[in-house]
Amino acid sequence: MLFWILVAALTAALAVILLYPLLRGAKAADNIRAGEAAVYRDQLRELDRDLDGGLITPEEADYARAEIGRRLIAVSTEEPAETPKPARHHRFTEAFVLLVLPVLGLCLYLTTGRPDLPSQPLEARLENPGNDVAVLITKAERHLAEKPDDGKGWDVLAPIYFRTMRVNDAQVAYRNAIRLLGPSPVRLDGLAETLMAVSDGVVTEEARQVLEQSLTLQPDNPRARFYIALSMEQAGRPDEARQAFEALAKQSPSDAPWLPLVNQHIAMNGGAPAGANPVAPGANPATPGNPTQQDVAAAENMSAGDRQQMIRGMVESLDAKLSEDPNNFEGWVRLVRSYAVLNDKDRAAGALKRGLAAFPPPGEEGRQLLALARELGIATEGATQ
Repeated sequence: MLFWILVAALTAALAVILLYPLLRGAKAADNIRAGEAAVYRDQLRELDRDLDGGLITPEEADYARAEIGRRLIAVSTEEPAETPKPARHHRFTEAFVLLVLPVLGLCLYLTTGRPDLPSQPLEARLENPGNDVAVLITKAERHLAEKPDDGKGWDVLAPIYFRTMRVNDAQVAYRNAIRLLGPSPVRLDGLAETLMAVSDGVVTEEARQVLEQSLTLQPDNPRARFYIALSMEQAGRPDEARQAFEALAKQSPSDAPWLPLVNQHIAMNGGAPAGANPVAPGANPATPGNPTQQDVAAAENMSAGDRQQMIRGMVESLDAKLSEDPNNFEGWVRLVRSYAVLNDKDRAAGALKRGLAAFPPPGEEGRQLLALARELGIATEGATQ
């Protein structure tokens, strides 16, 4: 009952706000006409004073009195003629505001609203957060505010921060988890990724040191080895980067999900893609962005320049296929990364914008595309428009 009382009160208040200009406008028009008539009457009185004082002649006074009288009569007779039209127009508007708008609003609410749904304050939602990530984060933050030395809490919250693009908070959470629970490959790799995200995808010296520490704990860590090879590529050392990527490819199983990306970087640094199966098992070799076995065999016998030309042709072919069929998330990831590695940031930004048009940022795929752009140092301003 209280809800409907509030609804009625708000509806009445809104009606008053909408009707006030109409009522005020009619009253203002009446006041203007009354003011004009009062001015003309004052002029008649001033005219008599001027005549008595000898400031004007009787002939001039008669002429002025006739003109003022004509204007006074015009103002006085204007009101009855003009009043009905605005009043009729206002009546229709008032009826619309008082009757139609509340009825439309009530029908819309009864159709789409939930008047039977009880209110649920934040405390109640924190007790049962369900799949609401924002409530889960709030609950974890409150817990850690009370117990900041809970390393497991920081360990759980850090990747959630990172997935929701709160990279600075994720960095703090990873550092706290490492301080309280000790370093581990997962925590160190996560910290390195936050450092790279803050630096727009550049593997900084601090990130490289963290990755090297991760390798001391797990020498066959593919994520750390990939990012260290990427740091060599970003530093303009293609030969060292190619060797590092080739070593990672040889270490990786033939069905490793990261192998196609590693092969791509090998090719872009002047090498031939390694591995017996550069396309992951179960993937369609005709999928845009996946090199065929013939492409791999041809690349092995090419010079570095011809190989680069072949790669550009494959990237342009992928671009054309995505223009025809944009509903290929993996294709957009490959295209954005390919243009970035080819140092064509303008086309990378264009591919990012087109990919986000097919997979908007509110979705998981859109958020991954934005994270990839930050990793590669691609500007995201205007990409979502």
